Amino acid sequence: MQAVITKQKAFFQSGATRPYAFRRKQLLNLKTMLETNEKRLMQALKDDLHKSSFEAYSTEIGILIHSINHTLDNLKAWMKTETVKRPLFLRFTKATIRKEPKGTILIIGPYNYPVQLLLEPLIGALAAGNTAILKPSEFTTNTEQTLKELITETFDETTVAVITGGVETAQKLLEYPFDHIFFTGSPRVGKIIYKKAAEHLTPVTLELGGKSPCIVDKSADLAITARRIVFGKFINAGQTCIAPDYLLVDKAIKSDLLEKLKLTIKDFYPEPKAELSRIVNEKHFDRIVDLIDNEKVVHGGSHDRKTRYIEPTILDDITHDDPIMQEEIFGPLLPIITYTDINQVIDTLKTKPRPLALYVFSEDKTFTNRVITNLTFGNGAINDTIFQVTNPYLPFGGTGLSGFGNYHGKASFDTFSHHKSLIDKSTRVDPPIAYPPYTKRKMTLIRRLLK
Repeated sequence: MQAVITKQKAFFQSGATRPYAFRRKQLLNLKTMLETNEKRLMQALKDDLHKSSFEAYSTEIGILIHSINHTLDNLKAWMKTETVKRPLFLRFTKATIRKEPKGTILIIGPYNYPVQLLLEPLIGALAAGNTAILKPSEFTTNTEQTLKELITETFDETTVAVITGGVETAQKLLEYPFDHIFFTGSPRVGKIIYKKAAEHLTPVTLELGGKSPCIVDKSADLAITARRIVFGKFINAGQTCIAPDYLLVDKAIKSDLLEKLKLTIKDFYPEPKAELSRIVNEKHFDRIVDLIDNEKVVHGGSHDRKTRYIEPTILDDITHDDPIMQEEIFGPLLPIITYTDINQVIDTLKTKPRPLALYVFSEDKTFTNRVITNLTFGNGAINDTIFQVTNPYLPFGGTGLSGFGNYHGKASFDTFSHHKSLIDKSTRVDPPIAYPPYTKRKMTLIRRLLK
């Protein structure tokens, strides 16, 4: 560990990572790695999480290739030194912002999207001219090993290296003074990362989670609403940080929506045991199953610990006091809370931790604007779920307990870049107003200039 980090820091200090050509080559190498080893990565994801080939490609491999292409198309523009305006009293200066790499980056990935959420930050780190140490999740062992082998084959360890292991390995890594730490995972672990980073004053990006609400207004198109909620909730067996965690549904349309949700689940997953992803391990399986209140199950509820399968499950007549509402579910359970007054809903949500995502289904723009304006959340969608994460032009990140810092597209480049501000002052003139001795006349002039 020490040797690899030392090599990377020395390589970065040599300046070799800074040129555009070097950055472009690393991104192309990463793209080739993904394209050439698509089947191998898909098999690892199948072995770990029972992901279908469609889910594995669309949510892990394909989305990364798209992100790399977007970055390659825009990298030169992002790297350019930016000239900015200056106030009148600096009229004889030129003001610029230079985008420089930060150094050696530590990226700690999660288990739910173990390829995408480890390599998406790497795209930004490489684009910005950094070196990177990757720590994949130890819970997805096949993907962890596959990524280690592929990264080692693709990159020199002075540029990108993978270090594997469990909690002890992560704790040891955090002892080193990285130039930026990027972590995706739970708020509990995020606090540990933040505390350790503070010892070195290392900047961090925390992509965490939380209970993301989904509000359904009585004006919503219920057929489309049901399809988009079921898709966003049950993809990857609910193990998605921006999945709609629970529904807040207007009482007037609750029964109709519930029936459409049930029909949509049957339509999407005619053979759910064959088609759905699995919970990552038995510990998380047990935690999720314990949240099922059989008296409130209105659809699904079956599960198999041997295969870590949990059927898409809907629970009705839920309140904010129920056990299922005390933590992020991160599984295929969909609780429904009924409301009659959206103002009460807003007031209640204001008392909760700020979620990573929020969703509103409504054809009433006044209703939608009331919700969006009065509630704070990391990102979200109107009449859709989770697709906001696929737009590289939108920065992605949380707020409060759901994390801080942004990435994706240019936001990734900016996150892993130091923005160095400079002024370049002419020596042809040297106005004496700023220099002592200070006179009444100078004071009069400075007051005018600083208005």
